[in-house]
Amino acid sequence: MASNIIDAKMMAKMFLAGAKNLERKKEWINELNVFPVPDGDTGTNMTLTIMSAAKEVATLNDMDDVDMPALCKAISSGSLRGARGNSGVILSQLFRGFTKGVKEYQEITIPILADAFEKAVETAYKAVMKPKEGTILTVARGGAEKARELADAGVEDLSEFLNQVILYADEVLSKTPEMLPVLKQAGVVDSGGQGLLQVLKGAYDAYLGKEIDFSIPAEAGAHVQKTVSGNMEAQANADIKYGYCTEFIIMLNKVFNIKMEMDFKEYLESIGDSIVVVADDDVVKVHVHTNDPGLAIQKALKYGALSNMKIDNMRLEHQEKLFKMSQKETEEASVRKADEPKKEVGFIAVSVGDGINEIFTGLGVDYIIEGGQTMNPSTEDMLNAIAQVNAETIYILPNNKNIILAANQAQSLVKDKKIIVIPTKTVPQGITAIINYVPDISIEDNTETMMAEIKNVSTGQVTYAVRDTMIDDKEIKQGDFMGIGDKGILSVGNAMLDVTLGMIDEMVNDDIELISIYYGSDISQEDAEMLRDEVEKKYGSCDIELQYGGQPIYYYIVSAE
Repeated sequence: MASNIIDAKMMAKMFLAGAKNLERKKEWINELNVFPVPDGDTGTNMTLTIMSAAKEVATLNDMDDVDMPALCKAISSGSLRGARGNSGVILSQLFRGFTKGVKEYQEITIPILADAFEKAVETAYKAVMKPKEGTILTVARGGAEKARELADAGVEDLSEFLNQVILYADEVLSKTPEMLPVLKQAGVVDSGGQGLLQVLKGAYDAYLGKEIDFSIPAEAGAHVQKTVSGNMEAQANADIKYGYCTEFIIMLNKVFNIKMEMDFKEYLESIGDSIVVVADDDVVKVHVHTNDPGLAIQKALKYGALSNMKIDNMRLEHQEKLFKMSQKETEEASVRKADEPKKEVGFIAVSVGDGINEIFTGLGVDYIIEGGQTMNPSTEDMLNAIAQVNAETIYILPNNKNIILAANQAQSLVKDKKIIVIPTKTVPQGITAIINYVPDISIEDNTETMMAEIKNVSTGQVTYAVRDTMIDDKEIKQGDFMGIGDKGILSVGNAMLDVTLGMIDEMVNDDIELISIYYGSDISQEDAEMLRDEVEKKYGSCDIELQYGGQPIYYYIVSAE
């Protein structure tokens, strides 16, 4: 029977169980992304954040004799430094506030828990400049309010207390579509709120004594960031017919007879190769190489629920050795720079794609953090980059709205250098910011100028839809191309050129003087030049620039200013 107190040993188990439960559900949470883009990453970011802390907890010398202050420090520090993306940063702040509320106690009771939940919410809200309701913050606040209500009512059964808090948090989560219209239109609840709920549910299972694997792998919290050159990626693409190694287990909800098995295998053969389907009683193990893992997953869902899902991009893995060599060269160059006399001002930019990296380097960026929409760097990545730049003042260009909070968090942790985060939400904004830096004027004037200039940049990005949905009053089918602007979907269709031109039409007005087009790793120079020619025909009064970006997933990034 569960005790009515939580000691450090139990809290460690609950935290690790919450982390493991989130890890198991991360792909499902990723799929709750409002935009049907191939880079929904809330589940991944939250998992990498909590696993960074879980790794710290797992390394405590004696889990049977762990004390509360050491445990709280491991959770707070590990999640803080490992935080990725907005959802990960907010989760780390929730842990930071919670651990502040309990670290002085060796035994946690209901009143202490209620206070800690409130401290967690207070800390997280303070970390976000403009908190938005209908998000993870709302779910956390709802849980804290229920905890306070139950504590004040004198509830003494801790199991019932925790259960009621989780049930109410789940109820709040179910109402998030009513708070954010974009969630309602997409037909999903908030992904960050769902991630938090899974952490709470996992922790509660551990409290109830359910059998849980508490082991945390050594690579937990790691996030390998990769980039490849356009020419070599093209060669890799030519060598690999099907790019994604897809594995999962089907937990059957019906009898999987021989005919079903043959039909399923035949379907997989129509979309890929290297197929293995092994049926055993109530589960089926599946392996397939395909260019569209979603098709295999959708078919499998007709037979039951899925678990142990794993999708690897084999084309990127094909280039991993090259990446590591390149990364080593970058690190060696950074060490050489550290030995040079300290500069007055340095720049760090988050970037992906060899063409865009080269642009930033040419504009004077000292250190490039490989990452972006598909792989958000952590606070730790930011701190490591800051350590490599030998300058009194360092500007950070996150170049993605989901990376700004991690950059701000890194800024707050650095004491020996002046760190200035320019809140660039896109690569074009980052390029504009550094172009407008003038060495001969003050830091304050430069910061003010860069902040003002990035507001004049409109950005559009072309990618493809991974599922059917309705958003921004546009019906989107899986596989459609989408032109996504700063505030929503600008164009949709099944012809990339038409979608890109439609997106640019929505971006351009009479004040626009320059249109810059950066084409990605999957676009040929010939196709990119064809787009440029069409844009020049229509907007002859504007300067049109075409540059190779080499970015993955987004076929074109376009800026108008």
